[in-house]
Amino acid sequence: MKKFWSSGDPFVWLTGVALMFSLLMIAGLLWLIMAKGLGFFWPAQVVEFELKNGTRVMGEVTGHEEIRGISGKAEGEPRFRTQLKIGNRDLYGLDFRWIDDDQIVTRSVPEFAVVMERREWGNFYGFIKQITQDGNVLCEGNEACWDKLEEDIPVYAGIFGEIRKIEKGDIGGINRQIENYRLKIRGVEMSDGDPAQIKAYQDKIALEEQKYLDKEKELEVLYQEFTKEKITMVSVGGREKEMALGNIVLAFRPNAMSWFQKAGLYMHRVWGFVSDEPREANTEGGVFPAIFGTIMMVLIMSIVVLPFGVLAALYLREYAKQGPLVRLVRICVNNLAGVPSIVFGVFAVGFFIYGVGASIDSFFFSEALPNPTFGTGGILWASLTLALLTVPVVIVATEEGLAAVSQEIRHGSLALGATKFETTWKIVIPSAMPAILTGLILAIARATGEVAPLMITGVVKLAPQLPVDGYFPYVHLERKFMHLGFHIYDVGFQSPNVEAAKPMVFTTALLLILIVIVLNLTAIVIRNRLKKKYTTSAV
Repeated sequence: MKKFWSSGDPFVWLTGVALMFSLLMIAGLLWLIMAKGLGFFWPAQVVEFELKNGTRVMGEVTGHEEIRGISGKAEGEPRFRTQLKIGNRDLYGLDFRWIDDDQIVTRSVPEFAVVMERREWGNFYGFIKQITQDGNVLCEGNEACWDKLEEDIPVYAGIFGEIRKIEKGDIGGINRQIENYRLKIRGVEMSDGDPAQIKAYQDKIALEEQKYLDKEKELEVLYQEFTKEKITMVSVGGREKEMALGNIVLAFRPNAMSWFQKAGLYMHRVWGFVSDEPREANTEGGVFPAIFGTIMMVLIMSIVVLPFGVLAALYLREYAKQGPLVRLVRICVNNLAGVPSIVFGVFAVGFFIYGVGASIDSFFFSEALPNPTFGTGGILWASLTLALLTVPVVIVATEEGLAAVSQEIRHGSLALGATKFETTWKIVIPSAMPAILTGLILAIARATGEVAPLMITGVVKLAPQLPVDGYFPYVHLERKFMHLGFHIYDVGFQSPNVEAAKPMVFTTALLLILIVIVLNLTAIVIRNRLKKKYTTSAV
């Protein structure tokens, strides 16, 4: 037995079992997220239940479970209950309802049941009664109105796009110009400048205000067009609901659709999820602003962390005199990776925002004070915080790569007349590049999923503008932004409608994992190409 333990075989088996257990846990986690997330966009059947008390309910079946007692065990005969997503929040005040199976008398699948995704109040489940325009009935009944509804929804989507373009693009740009001129006037007044210059800015403001009024008139016409036609729906309980056709994002009849039609609608809804903006407290609609903010933050973080990490590792490994002080610095760097991320956030608030940001405001944006420009949370400070958080990973990986470069190659380069800088720049760094990029990959993986430090350095629940737009200077590093990790936290734990938010949590988590995989694969491909290139050149 002693020989068996001393052979080391038990430890080999132990590490193998630990690896298998870890892989199983990862596979289980991915399966759970994919099972809960991918099915969210599939148009499920709409089921109608008739209950013993004479009422009827209709919706999508979203859950089925055994009813258990307070003790956690089934009492007597097992009883089950079914969860329905009944929608029609404006009629019933809730989106989901549990129904005991023993209360169900009949179950049917009505062919003409319509599911509507609305811009407000969530989904509506019911039947079409009529479509009217200015009080005149254009069509009546499910069949007669369905074709018109399918034709009208894209038209109203186009009108809604024009309204959003004017509100966020044109009027937003006008407001920005007015604010810029107002700040310039204040700057001139603070420096006791020329009154004629102030008058010129005031004239420009008047011109912008006139543009604003013109756009308001355009909006008024578009809103009248947007609410021109109205549709009256009837719920399964007989209650009627009239709504503007422009309020409908999507309408479909899942019980009358073939598998291919459902697959097409599934892809359409997936595309809408990644390309649209959030709706209804972020529990519906898309997550494009969060995707954009996450990727941009990671890119800025990578641009900052890579040179700083490599330079620090180069100094520690190649130029610093090895001794107690360098060993102490190396220990500190290694321990820095274990500091809780929220601590980095608190440091960033004090140093970056209240220190550096407030100084930038006092020097370059004094006319805007006391309103802060850089002296508040933004994507720049969030990116720098994550760069600070992940720089130890890059330093350690780079140092290991530099240590792996053989002394023969260095001595050969020096023997051929190269200086130490030339040897480092042209021989050592390229040879250590795969290790450097490995550190960057680890930094990206950690930064993409971090949430705690971002919550106090620039992430918001809903950002009205992206950090990049068509207005000078085009990249606005001072703006707040949305992040997928925070979006998951916000929807999952801050939403008042928990059941409606649950599918969004899984789909957003799946999307975040995919983005991390794509970013890592990109870095891995670059690393392998560099490794192959420098290996070939060395031969």
